[in-house]
Amino acid sequence: QLQASGGGLVQAGGSLRLSCVASGRTFYNMGWFRQAPGKEREFVARTSSSGGSTYYIDSVKGRFTTSRDNARNTVYLQMNSLKPEDTAIYYCAAVRFTSGSYYRESEYDYWGQGTLVTVSS
Repeated sequence: QLQASGGGLVQAGGSLRLSCVASGRTFYNMGWFRQAPGKEREFVARTSSSGGSTYYIDSVKGRFTTSRDNARNTVYLQMNSLKPEDTAIYYCAAVRFTSGSYYRESEYDYWGQGTLVTVSS
């Protein structure tokens, strides 16, 4: 139901754009999470159902941008100025109605399979 793609190997300072196709989830709140090797999964960014509201964790502010194309049922995570510490498996997640705790994994009902981003130094 959620299909994430776009991961790969990139040098530090480079860019990648992740995509998440949310079949049948057009107007859902969408979140991006990541899990680095040996670490717990963490919230990265979110976009509201309309795309009018976004939020980012401090470590990616100014470098990552999430957007959506509801006509294509697709959410994007544009990642610029990548750093080795951004290396992780990135997941997209969806929830129809959010309580406001969009940074919590438990807030989301649907998850993509993850896409690996590796940033070399």
